[in-house]
Amino acid sequence: MEKILLFREIYVEAFRNWTNMFLKKYFKVFSWFCFALLLITIYAFIFRVATGFAFD
Repeated sequence: MEKILLFREIYVEAFRNWTNMFLKKYFKVFSWFCFALLLITIYAFIFRVATGFAFD
């Protein structure tokens, strides 16, 4: 039983900040991805307006 508790303590200590770090990096990448998609959308709209696309 002592080995299981020791293993559990080592495991918890190793991954204590892992979730927080993973979420920060995930949301940073996700926000840059959304920003890039927004820029692509604005570029496409301006391109269509500039070339005289008929929005019927």
